[in-house]
Amino acid sequence: MPVVTIKLAGTFSREQKKQIAEEITDTLERVGGKPRRYTYIAFEELPDENWAIAGELLDEE
Repeated sequence: MPVVTIKLAGTFSREQKKQIAEEITDTLERVGGKPRRYTYIAFEELPDENWAIAGELLDEE
């Protein structure tokens, strides 16, 4: 059972999430032979203040 977690700073629209979920599911089915019904995908959207790169929070840029 594949479980895919996508973490990102900011947000995706509902339509973007739908398309991403479809494409990841298709890839896991086609390449990995995993049944669609067993593929779980979670989106974790975090505010920029919760992400840091090179020691700086993204909301400081």
